[in-house]
Amino acid sequence: METLLGIENSLAKMAVDCAFRVHSALGPGLLESVYEKCLAHELSKQNLSLETQVHLPVIYDGVQLDAGLRLDIWMERKVILELKAAEELTPLHQAQLLTYLKLTGNQLGLLINFNTPLIKHGIRRVVLSR
Repeated sequence: METLLGIENSLAKMAVDCAFRVHSALGPGLLESVYEKCLAHELSKQNLSLETQVHLPVIYDGVQLDAGLRLDIWMERKVILELKAAEELTPLHQAQLLTYLKLTGNQLGLLINFNTPLIKHGIRRVVLSR
């Protein structure tokens, strides 16, 4: 039997492997949207169900509101990939991913910053405790 995050961990490993391939081919310095398209392509070659730019409404005061939130990549509706092409990752980026995890009921997300010389320095695993 898989652990609580067993499937999610397997998906996250696939995402990291694919992010390494994309970063190795393209390097840093491109727009986030380019990395998103390329990473989605790599992930789709793994026969995974994924969605990009997923509209995520906010329920406030019993009303569903479109607050402009969009998930970059949602793998199997279990793992969220939040992509950046920033000088550095900030606490705000991590808070954004935590909010997405709360709103979707998911527990695991990866914050991936492609604008680094070594992609391993641009990947943060974010787990929402229940």
